[in-house]
Amino acid sequence: MPTSNAGSHVTGMTESLRFDAREALLDNPILNALLTEHRELALGDGTPLRYPAAIGPLAGARDQSQSSYNALRALAGQGGLLALFLHDVPALPRGWSLFRGGILTQMICREPNFGEGRELGGGITLRKLGSADVPAMMELATLTEPGPFRERTIELGNFYGVFEEQRLLAMAGQRTRVPGFIEVSAVCTHPAARGRGYAGVAMCEVMRDIVGAGRMPFLHAFDDNPAIRLYERLGFKQRRSFHLAVIKNEE
Repeated sequence: MPTSNAGSHVTGMTESLRFDAREALLDNPILNALLTEHRELALGDGTPLRYPAAIGPLAGARDQSQSSYNALRALAGQGGLLALFLHDVPALPRGWSLFRGGILTQMICREPNFGEGRELGGGITLRKLGSADVPAMMELATLTEPGPFRERTIELGNFYGVFEEQRLLAMAGQRTRVPGFIEVSAVCTHPAARGRGYAGVAMCEVMRDIVGAGRMPFLHAFDDNPAIRLYERLGFKQRRSFHLAVIKNEE
């Protein structure tokens, strides 16, 4: 008698429905991460919320009301910066300035393609990063600006780096997470090593961890970032856009 694959088909449909039901959490990813899987890191009384400054300036709010900005001011501190993903153009009240803005594209990866995880050349190695690597990670992030990266960012999840001997050439890791999804972040390559596929190799390791945990990878990038072509080759597809607002408390 032929073996039926109905059970696996039903399982696949169930997994798809599970992701679809939770996908709305990605419409406000920072706030929802701090309300759910990163709630032990959340600073703030209710909402808005932010990550500790040593992890980064990411913060989330439900809206751009005056009350939200009042609460954000307390979280930022005098002269402090916060990074928000907004649905609408920033509408800052008095006492705030826009330190950096831009349009972010959010991408999710329903069908990963690990083809970029190719063989590395001689003398080049890939390994998981740890606390001893933080100074090199911060140096690379400062040079390449892949997004906010601080001394405790590594606490958010697994990070992988590509090395030539002891020199960190590229890295990628995990950032925000909500039920069903984990963000790929801090993707960067030293300018002297670009064009060799190292970022794709590091990303594939991060994605394997995420998929292995039964989650779906997602990420954010400026909409004019050339690296979007790499993300598309890995299986990421655009889901929506945000207005990035890195805001400074001038009071």
